[in-house]
Amino acid sequence: MTREEKSRVIEDLTAQLADNTTIYLADISGLNALNTSNLRRACFKANVKLAVVKNTLLAKAMESSDKDFGDLPSVLKGNTSIMFSETGNGPAKVIKEFRKKSDRPLLKGAFIEEAIFIGDDKLDTLVSIKSKEEVIGDIVGLLQSPAKNVISALKSGGGKIAGILKTLSEKEG
Repeated sequence: MTREEKSRVIEDLTAQLADNTTIYLADISGLNALNTSNLRRACFKANVKLAVVKNTLLAKAMESSDKDFGDLPSVLKGNTSIMFSETGNGPAKVIKEFRKKSDRPLLKGAFIEEAIFIGDDKLDTLVSIKSKEEVIGDIVGLLQSPAKNVISALKSGGGKIAGILKTLSEKEG
């Protein structure tokens, strides 16, 4: 690979790092051709982009990036694949599901919305991260609950002020 080609790859990787808030680093070495193909298919279905990268070029792209990757470059040893996703737990779910049939891929590390996770032992933590949509749904549910209590109190109190106040005070206690 010529110096110009390496520079182009670093520029492309730097742009991808800038465009994504969910970045996983994994080790897929040891997977045969069939399993690698199955992993790529699983990633595609989950809207996760998977690419094998050269550690030195990815390290330079991380250095050029505006993001602070902390200790994440320290995991750039051996075989490294990079996974990009719009959802924080997407790649973790793909890895966990795939590992039901195989001992790979191994999670090396992840960068999610500025949080850094290092090590395969963080996989379960990453799987349990909620997406923005799930968090918004939880918040809407929590906000609706008090409103439903008030409406319920209004209906059960017969519409009279004394009945409404009594019902509301019982619900608070």
